[in-house]
Amino acid sequence: MSTAGLVVVGAGLAGVRAVEGARLGGFTGAVTLLGTETDAPYDRPPLSKAFLTESAALRYLRTAESLRGELDVDLRLGETATAVDPAARTVAVGAEELPYTGLVIATGSTARLLPGMHGPAGVHTLRSHADAVALRSALRPGSRVVVIGAGFIGSEFACSAMHLGAHVTVLEAADVPLVRAVGPAMGEALGGLHARHGIDVRCGAVVEAVVGKDTLEAVRLADGQVLPADLVLVGVGAAPVTEWLRGSGLTIEDGVVCDATLNAGAPGVYAAGDVARWHNPTFDRSMRLEHWTSAAEQGMVAGRNAVGTGEPVTCDVVPYFWSDWVTDRIQFVGVPDSDEVTTVAGSAETGDLLALYRTGDRVTGALGVNQRRAVLRLRLMIGQRADWREAVELARSTAVRST
Repeated sequence: MSTAGLVVVGAGLAGVRAVEGARLGGFTGAVTLLGTETDAPYDRPPLSKAFLTESAALRYLRTAESLRGELDVDLRLGETATAVDPAARTVAVGAEELPYTGLVIATGSTARLLPGMHGPAGVHTLRSHADAVALRSALRPGSRVVVIGAGFIGSEFACSAMHLGAHVTVLEAADVPLVRAVGPAMGEALGGLHARHGIDVRCGAVVEAVVGKDTLEAVRLADGQVLPADLVLVGVGAAPVTEWLRGSGLTIEDGVVCDATLNAGAPGVYAAGDVARWHNPTFDRSMRLEHWTSAAEQGMVAGRNAVGTGEPVTCDVVPYFWSDWVTDRIQFVGVPDSDEVTTVAGSAETGDLLALYRTGDRVTGALGVNQRRAVLRLRLMIGQRADWREAVELARSTAVRST
C-alpha cells in the first residue's frame, strides 16, 4: 500500500494549486495527484477562444515533468477515484485503496445537457480538451451554428465561431441573457454587445429538441420554430462531479458542502474549485463558484489546510471572472444580487461600461467592459468591505472613457 500523505482528486486548476499550496506551506510528505484525463493539467479558458480561433496549442498549468520533478508528486493521469472512506482515510482507485492523511476533492464539474440532446452527431458541449478538439474539427466557414445558452461559455464560443466565418444564433430561455451572472439590468446591457458584433441572440427561446436521426439537421423550439443547424453547442451550465462520493457520509448539496476553511465535515477532508460549496465569510453566505480565479485561490487554501499542523485558515474570496467577446474584455467582481445597480461610466454600446452594485451601505459588486484597472481595484475594496460612496468616487476617478 502507498504511503499515506496528501491525496488530491482532480488534476485541474484547483487540484494543481492544492499541491502547490501544500508544498509552499512546507509539507514534505507524499503527494498523489489523480486526474481522469490523460493530458497533463491544462488551462481551460483558452479552449473557447484561442484554441478554436488560432489553433493554439494546449496551455499546461504544469507539465508532468514539473509536477513529478519539481514538486515530487506521484502524478496518476487517466485514473478515476470511485469512492472515499473518511473513517478509514482511504480513496478507492480501481482495486486500490489509497491511504491519506489529508484529502482535497477537486473533481470540478461536468457540462449539463438538456433532455433530447443525446441524439445525432453534431451536438457538443465544451468543458474539456477533447470537447474543444471536436469543435475545432467541426467548425467551418459558412456553418450554421446554434448555441443553446447565452452564458459566458456560450457567448465566448459564439464569438469564436463567428470569427471563423460561421453563421451564429444564440438561444436563451430567460428573458435576459446572463441574468444569473450579472443581474437583469446589466445582462440586458451585455446582450447588446452581441448585436454590436453581429451575433443573433434570441431570448425567451425554449429549445424543445434537436432534429436529425444520425446527423444533426435542425433545432426545434417550443413555439414550433425550426432553425437549420450544422452544429449545436449546449452551454446551459455545469453540474459538480460528486457521484463518486455517494455513501461517503459527506454532505452533498449542489457540491460538497464545506465550512469557511473548505473542510468538508470530516477530518483532513477539504474541497476546492467547481465542486466546493463553502461558507464565504466575505459575504456571510454559502457559495459554489465556477470561476478560474476562485478555483486557484480555493486550491491554495485547501492544500495548505489539508496538510497543516496549525489552525486552518478561512477562505475569504471575492468572486471574480472575466470573458473575452471579440475585442471586448468583460469583468465582474462580487455578487450580482443587490439593492441598487448604478452605472458610473460609459455603456456597453460604447465599450467602456462600469457599473457598481450596492447592498446596504457597502459596495458588493462591479461590472466592467474594458475597465480592467478599475474592476481589479474595486475587487480589493469589496474584500475590504468598503463604503459605497468611497467606491463610487474611486470608480469615477479610475474609469476609462471611450470619448
